Parts: sequence; structure tokens; C-alpha cells
Amino acid sequence: MLKGARLFLIAIAAILIVVSTTWLLTRPHQPFSADDPRLTPGNAERGRLVFAAGGCASCHASPGQPDRLKLGGDLALASPYGTFRIPNISPDPLAGIGSWSVADLANALVAGVSPSGQHYYPVFPYPSYTAMTLDDIRDLYAFLHTLEPIADRPQPHDLALAFRIRRFVGFWKFLFFHERRSEGLLNGDPVHDRGAYLVEVLGHCAECHSSRNIFGAIKPKTRFAGGVSSEGVGFNPNITPEGIGPWSDNDIVEMLKSGKTPDHGYVGWSMADVIRNTSEISDADRVAISRYLKSLPPRPTPHP
Repeated sequence: MLKGARLFLIAIAAILIVVSTTWLLTRPHQPFSADDPRLTPGNAERGRLVFAAGGCASCHASPGQPDRLKLGGDLALASPYGTFRIPNISPDPLAGIGSWSVADLANALVAGVSPSGQHYYPVFPYPSYTAMTLDDIRDLYAFLHTLEPIADRPQPHDLALAFRIRRFVGFWKFLFFHERRSEGLLNGDPVHDRGAYLVEVLGHCAECHSSRNIFGAIKPKTRFAGGVSSEGVGFNPNITPEGIGPWSDNDIVEMLKSGKTPDHGYVGWSMADVIRNTSEISDADRVAISRYLKSLPPRPTPHP
């Protein structure tokens, strides 16, 4: 009897250790506090360029209307896990982010955590945004608060039951998320390194142009080598030198500006919307993007 009771107590203790460890590993982490002196609103005009480079309008603009600065959200994104609905990031205080502080925006972008302390699903590309500079976050905040408040409330996510528990995202972060770390390959050249920031962080290009594992995380060996779209209805191309090696800097800059490709065609589908963003950044930044893309290690295109 004593041996059985001892084994029972050991089992209970082991369960408690596992539960408490799991609870600690998966808890949401907010690295910035509201009174952080570094986080005051920045410059709205610079924030407009951050907004364009980050492609915010592509997901957050209200569907069915032409104004890309009406950020009411509700775009439906299909995935193997269910349908995600993009949130309202207009300055409406109830439906949007009008009540957010700069720290709230920083915690969302850097840590993937909401003001209420919940994990965001990584369909929001914070695994790339996490390395944003605080100046860019401050400026983006200032720009967003110059826009029209939209009172529309997006529909809730429609996910499979197992994926509705946000705490599970903490497991995903433990395995695949590296806060404040960029995958950018820097070499000390200012143009190249600016390109690394634009491609790897603000532009979050790898989020689409890579293949993913069964957990939805990017497979490192396929980074920028192409992958099936998140909706499963197309294949995003290889943008390493293996795929665009023959393209010159001028070819890439022109494509980012007008959508025109070297073979006299034009990009289509979701990339056409991306071009609406990159057409608003400076020529210097488009050159920096080209410089970085052409420096990437060539990788073979994975099979769809």
C-alpha cells in the first residue's frame, strides 16, 4: 500500500511539474510596458513609408472597396487550419486600434501578443516583423492614427476546434519563433543591409516565398525558394538567384515599381497587390531589395 501511494504521489508530482512547465513555456510575453520612454508616437510621414514597405494594406484594407487606407479588415484567409479573418487596424477606438498605445503596437509586432495578453496566430507575420526597429514602430503608429476610423468589426476566425485554443500558439512560438531576431544575412554594406531589413523584416517576403512544415513554420532549406500559397491555390515562385538569377538590378527595380517582368509580362495574382506597396517606396529602397535578393544563396525550387 505504501509503495502504491508513493508511486501515486510521484505521478501527481510529475504531472504538476509538466503542467507548470508547460504553462511557463507557453505564456504570452509582452516585452514593452506602456511607460517605456522609448515608445512615444513618431513621425507620420516616415510611417507612411513603413506602412507601404510592410504591405499592411494588402491584408488589412476592407474588402470590396478601392481605398487601401480604409483598414477595416475582415479579409478571409484560407488555410489548412481553417479560415482566418484579418483584424481592423484603423484608429477606431472600439473596432480597431484607436485605444492602443505605442507599446501595444510594439508588443503585437515584436512578440505577437495582443494588448489583452493573448497570443496572435502567426498568420500575422510577426515572426518577420519581430526585428522591426523601435523607430519604425513609432512612425507606423503615428501614421496609422492619421487614417480614417472604420467602425466595422471583422468576423471571428473559423478554425478547427484544436486550433481555437490560443495558448497552443505558445508551443509554436517555443519551437519556431525567435523574438527580435532577423534571418537577414548582413555583410556591412549599407545598401545590402538595408535590403536585408526590407526583405526579411518589413517586406516579410519569406512568409510567402517559402515552403512550410506540418506546423505551418517555414522550412529553412526552402527559404525564398518558393512554396504553395497559404490558400493552397497557387505556387509562389523561387526568388533566390536560382529563380531570378538572370534578372538584372534594373529588372528587379522595374518589377517592384510597375510589375513588369524582364520577359515583357506582368506579375499577377497576390503579387500585383504587393507591387502597389513597393511602388510607393523609394528607388533607393528598391535597389536595396534587389541587391539583397541577388546575394541570397541559390536554392532549388521545392516540389509543390
